[in-house]
Amino acid sequence: MAAYVPPGWPPAVHPPGSEGFERTAVAWLLDVVPADYRLYGVLRRYPVALAAMAVHHADACVAGARGGYRVARSELGDALPAHGLDAVLSAYRAEGRRLVGIARAATLVSRALRGETFSPQLTDAPRQDSAAGEEAAAEEAVSEKASGQEPSGKKTRGKKTRGKEAGGKGASASAGELRGQTL
Repeated sequence: MAAYVPPGWPPAVHPPGSEGFERTAVAWLLDVVPADYRLYGVLRRYPVALAAMAVHHADACVAGARGGYRVARSELGDALPAHGLDAVLSAYRAEGRRLVGIARAATLVSRALRGETFSPQLTDAPRQDSAAGEEAAAEEAVSEKASGQEPSGKKTRGKKTRGKEAGGKGASASAGELRGQTL
């Protein structure tokens, strides 16, 4: 019976416990980190260390892409035509999805290298892209505010929005405050 691998597992890496798992994990992780990391033999000798560095590197890349996306309009708005800026934002979104996938995969490989075993979970069902979900929720909140409707009461990623939990204001948080909490 083949070992179970969770959604997001990198296809180039053999399942944990199988022949060649560690070898393929190291090869894939070395492709995730900058090329100069190949110069350090310690990372090949201790794949867990390589995995930890790959997770940190991938997380930093995700943070960098998110930061670039946030400031792209103010940074490039006067230097690019509107269609060029839209293309840059589209590239950031696509690259962001790719980087998030790599960060998740690196975390899974790291956990497997530490001996964790995976088993199917109900939560393994495919999920909606979180950036698209956040964008839709923000648009809905702006639309409701503009039309004077009460907020729909949908959950905002586990954040409480009433009373002292919303910053001690004792009233509902505005749509702008909710959007700020989800980023």
